[in-house]
Amino acid sequence: MIVQQTFIVTGSDNRPILADLTYNIDYPAAPLVLFVHGFKGFKDWGTHNMVADYFVGRGFRYLKFNFSHNGTTPENPLDFSDLGLFSDNTFTKEFYDLDQVISFACSGTGFPAADTIYLIGHSRGGGVCIIQAVKDKRVSKLITWATIADFNSLWKHEQLAEWREKGIIYAYNTRTKQNTPLKVNLLYDLEKHHKEYNIQEAAGRITQPWLIIHGDEDENILLSDAVLLHNLNAKARLSIIPYADHVFGSSHPYTKEEMPLQLQLVCEKSTEFLNEN
Repeated sequence: MIVQQTFIVTGSDNRPILADLTYNIDYPAAPLVLFVHGFKGFKDWGTHNMVADYFVGRGFRYLKFNFSHNGTTPENPLDFSDLGLFSDNTFTKEFYDLDQVISFACSGTGFPAADTIYLIGHSRGGGVCIIQAVKDKRVSKLITWATIADFNSLWKHEQLAEWREKGIIYAYNTRTKQNTPLKVNLLYDLEKHHKEYNIQEAAGRITQPWLIIHGDEDENILLSDAVLLHNLNAKARLSIIPYADHVFGSSHPYTKEEMPLQLQLVCEKSTEFLNEN
């Protein structure tokens, strides 16, 4: 039987990280997959719970979480109810959060400890995972889905002058119809750590097995980003999903009983990769 258990982990600025572990009660110590959501994402978006069930059905545990400053709260995990929190987010805070969650997964607090971590990141979360994998040997395999190759691609270059002058810009969320604020601290944080947070430089140093998955109709993050990352690491593997957009056919809310075919293919390729010796 597949069950889901919820946890609170202390994140950046002592903010709560809401996490959940999906697993088969007959295999409580199965290998652990940790999923990292992207920009304007959250752990229960669209098909994320269906994906968790898919992985568990193929012999894994699946842990996913909300970054402490992603704009959701433990009380309202499906809405960006705290835009002030969202505006205060930085890459440094996300790296701290991810490290906290990995440490939690390996601690054995509330469930059998994970010996190693299989890390999956989507979009901006994929960029975070690439850098984390380089510095964290607890990560034994890496999968990136529709990932970015440069954190600077998250905003337009022509916005920079206004951002520095006004101290804030807004990113429109088409689902919630909200103008989500981004304080200039996000930009300053990236500039301060420009070497440390360089996705392409980190890509060339990944030593773990790495699977790059990207849709050939992704309009948010172009396929060329995936090709670039693949070319930077001779050991990485690239899998292109035909007719797939940035979320592999998913949406939020997602009301169908079956996952989109493109996402099913992503899950198949991912679990096959993780099951390889």
